[in-house]
Amino acid sequence: METIRRTRIVDLLKRVDYGTKVNVKGWVRTKRGSKAVNFIALNDGSTIKNVQIVADGEKFDPETIKQITTGACINVNGLLVESPGAGQNVEIQAEEIEIYGTCPQDYPMQKKGQTFEYMRQHAHMRLRTNTFGAVFRIRHNMAIAIHKFFHDRGFFYFHSPIITASDCEGAGEMFQVTTKNLYDLKKDEEGRIIYDDDFFGKMTSLTVSGQLEGELGATALGQIYTFGPTFRAENSNTPRHLAEFWMIEPEVAFIDMNDLMDLEEEFIKYCVQWALDNCQDDLEFLNKMIDKTLIERLNSVVSTDFIRLPYTEGIKILEEAAAKGRKFEFPIKWGMDLASEHERYLVEEHFKKPVILTDYPKEIKAFYMKQNEDGKTVQGTDVLFPQIGEIIGGSVREESYDKLINRINELNIPMKDMWWYLDTRKFGTCPHGGFGLGFERLILFVTGMQNIRDVIPFPRTPKTAEF
Repeated sequence: METIRRTRIVDLLKRVDYGTKVNVKGWVRTKRGSKAVNFIALNDGSTIKNVQIVADGEKFDPETIKQITTGACINVNGLLVESPGAGQNVEIQAEEIEIYGTCPQDYPMQKKGQTFEYMRQHAHMRLRTNTFGAVFRIRHNMAIAIHKFFHDRGFFYFHSPIITASDCEGAGEMFQVTTKNLYDLKKDEEGRIIYDDDFFGKMTSLTVSGQLEGELGATALGQIYTFGPTFRAENSNTPRHLAEFWMIEPEVAFIDMNDLMDLEEEFIKYCVQWALDNCQDDLEFLNKMIDKTLIERLNSVVSTDFIRLPYTEGIKILEEAAAKGRKFEFPIKWGMDLASEHERYLVEEHFKKPVILTDYPKEIKAFYMKQNEDGKTVQGTDVLFPQIGEIIGGSVREESYDKLINRINELNIPMKDMWWYLDTRKFGTCPHGGFGLGFERLILFVTGMQNIRDVIPFPRTPKTAEF
């Protein structure tokens, strides 16, 4: 074959220099036609759109054409011509076709409507479908938007450790990291495992959050953000939970609760606007195939002011709704954490716009949140979104050494591995706060997908660690 510089399909579809020789490479989505002429829809992953390859029957050996099936990988030289067909401006009149890889009939992503459950079982191949191509191009764009948002506002990207000896959430649902021989564990007289001979000389785990280390960064650099993988050994088989997921956690010195809520709202609107501006083709595809109200919902989030609602008022609204006959699966009263159905009622039915819920009871929130003067509530801020429920959890942090120590003692949190965290309150403490956004929850919202396992390439869930 003649060597011509390859053009990505996303770029080729914008060209108007008809009659030019071009080269494209990619995977066959479909092939239709007859002995006289074949039409091949080719995709290389750079765009949701395919380019049509027109292969004249007289130019090509029927055996070659026969091998071009759904999923096959081919290399095509041909002329760029104006397309008479609807839906595309250009197509390629093929002059040479080289088959890089054939694709037999047992290819799991044949051109037919597979369920998402089926595709999860073939997650290594589902990336080649239109839906997952769209989702992961949007995922990339959201990562770019996040870095740009923080960089443009003077934040520093801060890498928190993945292996840690501290449990930020205090829930104990952590994956242990060890080099010990699990078949021959050394134990003390009381049956506890001795870690002296382990790699780090102590019990260590995969991180559940970069927040505590992020606070160290904020009290030195002013404002930082982390963006990396986190791990929860939570036995949750739900459409909203993963064992391995990505978190964005900004932490800011000298911030109060109003400024924190402003940052949360500005950040999430920026990300959604970025998707609308930069992922139009993929969003239109998902709007058509997955969720007919997707683009309308994204536009409404960008154009509306979020409601700021104290927890106590939120509970009152939910109790009144229940009294008027609104059925909830889980009962709700002051002091209880909201279930997803409660969060979604406030957002989707009562206010019909995103809600930032504030001032939670201290009993249901983490030890590091700043207490209000009432002694009962803390300065937590959860952003609740339509279809998702909680998408951001944040708070002003308790900067007083004495108050933090008292709270830690109240909750019996083991502090032997947390001395370094307390040093931020001992040496030049300052008011500070931040939030955490589960990246996959953001992707769920922006794509309209219904299951969090479908917005990360290789989902890790209980009993599932394939690929």
